[in-house]
Amino acid sequence: MRVLGIDPGLTRCGVGVVDGVPGRPGTLVAYQVVRSEPDEDIALRLLHLDRSLAELVERHRPEQVAVERVFSQHNARTVMGTAQASAVAILAGARAGLPVQTYTPSEVKAAVTGSGVADKAQVTAMVTRLLKLDAPPKPADAADAIAIAICHIWRGGTRARIQAAAVAAARRSSR
Repeated sequence: MRVLGIDPGLTRCGVGVVDGVPGRPGTLVAYQVVRSEPDEDIALRLLHLDRSLAELVERHRPEQVAVERVFSQHNARTVMGTAQASAVAILAGARAGLPVQTYTPSEVKAAVTGSGVADKAQVTAMVTRLLKLDAPPKPADAADAIAIAICHIWRGGTRARIQAAAVAAARRSSR
């Protein structure tokens, strides 16, 4: 299964593509961070993210998309930007007809490190070890996106197959 993992953010949106099956180490296909300037118009920033994610879906042809779920933060401005980026990420998968699943940060951390309260350094170290990488993926947004993809492969495979069947059934019935 090929999964596009997305760590949503308006200034830095991490994207990681991983091939794998539950219970086995995966293979890193690609990763990057989609960036936008904080002083740029919000509409243009979201459009840039939308186009970038659509291009990545087209290039890497994932079977499923996994997005980190937005969680409440103290800074309302930060959480709003993250929520907007998350919506664009979810839409990118849906527009391509792919099953999309969201995971909380603690679900991702627990899946990859065994602890739902692991820090970014621990997540990056485990991503590096699990995928047998020569060097840690940088920046942390990219490592987090890869971790989201790994989490989905290991935890969401069955859930995603059920969702994909439901989406296909809904398409057939709407024709």
